[in-house]
Amino acid sequence: MTNYKVNRREFLITSGKGIGALAIGAAIPGVVSANGLMKVDANNMLAYDVTPFVNIDATGAITIFNTRPDMGQGTWQSIPTIVAEELDVDPSTIKIKMSEGEKKFGGQGSGGSSSVRESYEPLRKAGAAANQMLRQAAAAKWKCDLSDTKTDNGKVIQISSNRTFTYGELAIDASKLEIPKEPKLKERSQFKYIGKETKRQDIPLKTAGKAGYGLDVEIPGMVYAVPVHSPYIHARVDTLDDTEARKVSGIIDIIRTERDNHPIKAETVTVLANNQWSAIKASRLLNIKWIKKYDDESMSTQAYFDKCKAEIEKAGNKYPESKGDFDTTYKATSNKVSAVYQTPFASHAALEPNNATAWAKGNGVELWAPIQGTDWVKQDLAQYLNTNIDNIVIHPTFMGGAFGRKAFYDYVREAVMISKKINKPVKLVWTRETDMTQGPFRPGMINAVWGSIDANGNVNSFHHKIIGESIQGQIFHADLTSKADDWALETIGFEDSPYDIPNRYHSHALVKTNIPILWWRSVYSSTNAFGQESFIDELAHAAGKDPLDLRYEMLKDQPRFTAVLKKLEEKSDYRSLRGQSGKNIGIAIARSFGSIAAQAVILSKNGNGVKIEKVVSVIDCGIPITPNNVRAQTEGNVVMGLTAAIKSDITFNQGQCDQSNYHNYQIMRYPESPEIKVYIMENDEKPGGVGEPGLPPVAPALANAIHNLTSKRIRTLPLDLNNI
Repeated sequence: MTNYKVNRREFLITSGKGIGALAIGAAIPGVVSANGLMKVDANNMLAYDVTPFVNIDATGAITIFNTRPDMGQGTWQSIPTIVAEELDVDPSTIKIKMSEGEKKFGGQGSGGSSSVRESYEPLRKAGAAANQMLRQAAAAKWKCDLSDTKTDNGKVIQISSNRTFTYGELAIDASKLEIPKEPKLKERSQFKYIGKETKRQDIPLKTAGKAGYGLDVEIPGMVYAVPVHSPYIHARVDTLDDTEARKVSGIIDIIRTERDNHPIKAETVTVLANNQWSAIKASRLLNIKWIKKYDDESMSTQAYFDKCKAEIEKAGNKYPESKGDFDTTYKATSNKVSAVYQTPFASHAALEPNNATAWAKGNGVELWAPIQGTDWVKQDLAQYLNTNIDNIVIHPTFMGGAFGRKAFYDYVREAVMISKKINKPVKLVWTRETDMTQGPFRPGMINAVWGSIDANGNVNSFHHKIIGESIQGQIFHADLTSKADDWALETIGFEDSPYDIPNRYHSHALVKTNIPILWWRSVYSSTNAFGQESFIDELAHAAGKDPLDLRYEMLKDQPRFTAVLKKLEEKSDYRSLRGQSGKNIGIAIARSFGSIAAQAVILSKNGNGVKIEKVVSVIDCGIPITPNNVRAQTEGNVVMGLTAAIKSDITFNQGQCDQSNYHNYQIMRYPESPEIKVYIMENDEKPGGVGEPGLPPVAPALANAIHNLTSKRIRTLPLDLNNI
């Protein structure tokens, strides 16, 4: 989602209250102080828009506020590890608290694989500044040079005498010092924790059932709410018969409510009860007749894809970047290739359904919920309630999966509205069926691609057209009537896809639908890469070249890309598998969210279909902060990418979603998962994203492997592995 630009870094020293503390603040993306580096009193911190990000009290306890909500991507480990490295303390000894949307913390959203890559530099500087000031305080006490001091595991040590002070013993004195403008950072060779295997603090909490999720929240006097939404999504109630539902024990009331968050504003019916099961049971006994807002065609996936395909040969809106003259070159070249790729609508299908506990009080509200952005939801609710943002109090919880869905706050607004209506705290929980059928969904997309090969076997022209609904247009009202959607170019633009093709451009065609859409793990990268990387293979076969060799040729001036491909070739045993009988391999590579990821899928024949034997992944995410987390996220991307490619899609007929639960919207289960091997590139590049980059190459690598094994080209997803 949004990528913030940081113009300055700020550090903050404060005189703490009570026993005294040293607080070093780091500017988090989205906040720029007008005063640059500054020293302020603790009572005036809010006035300066700075973050007291690292706190060291007189006991030596170190607290870090994690401003990036954790949905399983590991920010509870990676964020403190960065600071701990420069502080010279074991990350496992640091206390972590979630920020709650306070203005002083700046941007507090998890999305776009941005948590580490945006925070790396300011967090290191914050840790290094604290380290230097603690050593200065110790040197003053010992009356020695700063060069005669070092730090280790929460202590400052005098090198010549081996005397020590704990950080807690130095916190007050250190807080009185001037802030170093450019604190010295460690060399990569000095790292003790960054790039090493470290334990995640949240795992023991989660495995012991002690981590606080939204579904765990209990507030005295709260009412359980289960909403019933129209199967047509955009609709209002015609008639309601709740006679049987009111007979259920524990029912408090059944009221008409609404789901209000653009582009969805629809009437709903909500069951209120003193326990969740009674509310769910009663909700299934309601007899509701609905009046649809839109006709069936505007809520039909088949009609939508038909409209998308009708745009293939029409002139689309061109993106500004282009090279050479595609039209002339393509027409003049005899060896032409073209293809159309279709990717389906997809549900986020997080194991934890949408839920929120809200207590509306006067013109404010207190909220406990799994959300991807504490500051985002505060802004959203302040606008919704037409109140001051300071009247919104947020208590974020862990998220049991999100993948972009919990950055859309219709369910939060719904809980707040119900609480306001009944003047009580409300715990709203969507059923699995509601979560699955209501969306929003990953948009179904068409990728049409044209290319040509010259007499020397070189790709000399390439045109990639993106066709479909726009997240930017549907949700944020962007006017795309005469320009291409810049959000939709992810992964295939010249910067992220530097294939050396002399005549190349991209275009876009907007096709609207009333099926609600939203960002989904890796957003457009997951759909665009399927088209591009499948087509690169098609060009290679038309040119009589191995697909890996063609990529080497077109990426010869891109050392990071070629290094990833070479590692993939080696670790997957690519050359050997390409010549085997009954088994073969397919590859794909893509850069997204600041990282390069490549996948190799190894298949064998299995009756009338194929079996996925193994997936080999290589990722270049710059400096890997926590390698175990990089591997875990990449493995998760492989599983989710395969699920979207070979399992269920979201379809609409007669205005309704056909899929309602995991029985007919299937996800890959543990016994079905192939062996997955992940290899992390080692370099000193700036950290890139990890939560999403491993997903885009999965589907094209699978499709390419199927072609190499069976000579059948897959261009429409999802596919059936048992019938190829």
